[in-house]
Amino acid sequence: MGINDAAGQTLPEFKRGAVKPIECLKDGWELIKDQYWLFVGMSVVGLLMGSAAMGLLTGPIMCGIYVALFRQHAREPVEFATLFKGLDYFADAVIAWLLHAVPVTLVVGPLYLIYFAMMITQMMARRRGDPSIVLGYLAAIGICMPLIIILLAIISVIFVFAYPLIVDRGLSGMKAVKLSYKAAMANFWSLFGLLLLNGLLGTAGGFICGVGFYFVLPVTYAALFVAYLQVFGATKRPPPRTPPLPPAFASIESGG
Repeated sequence: MGINDAAGQTLPEFKRGAVKPIECLKDGWELIKDQYWLFVGMSVVGLLMGSAAMGLLTGPIMCGIYVALFRQHAREPVEFATLFKGLDYFADAVIAWLLHAVPVTLVVGPLYLIYFAMMITQMMARRRGDPSIVLGYLAAIGICMPLIIILLAIISVIFVFAYPLIVDRGLSGMKAVKLSYKAAMANFWSLFGLLLLNGLLGTAGGFICGVGFYFVLPVTYAALFVAYLQVFGATKRPPPRTPPLPPAFASIESGG
């Protein structure tokens, strides 16, 4: 039996302490490896589209990627156009994205402002030849950048299940975020570790001619998908419907 929300609606159950980061990465790769280049193409195009229109397409595009991953998991056909199936969840996906964007802006934004202020100060210090300001700039980088990475990871943990819940369980954007928060808090440290592993993988990929990040992106998405399955389980989908037999064949099967 699932948990109930404020309106009395039964929500999906979730498991506590179920996420295994290394297993997520391994199983994620196994999931997509036979369609790897297709998922690379979808991930790159999705990233470019998500950055358009002030980021408003990020949520729907993420839903599209999860539609493709659910189909791949169910051994259903996946094609490039599957990416755009996320637009079917446009309103709920945008709501989830906006709820995600607000804490990112409020928490991380000031740190970026400090960082850029120190950059300007450092440029002025060069002109005056003052080494102490340069050292202050380097110290600010050493403090601000790790804080930014950690805070982004914490915020991302909270929203990690929102988009697959919209796609898989048909939840509204608000309910998906609330349930994602509850399930993420019940698996916080393992999810935090998975996101850090994904970040390290992306950073290592970025060192490969600056474009390797794009080649590891589908693996990180697939790893998060596996984490979702570990926490919420696979939806029991009904078997595909088959058209009824013509009357002549039906009478033969019944022995008539």
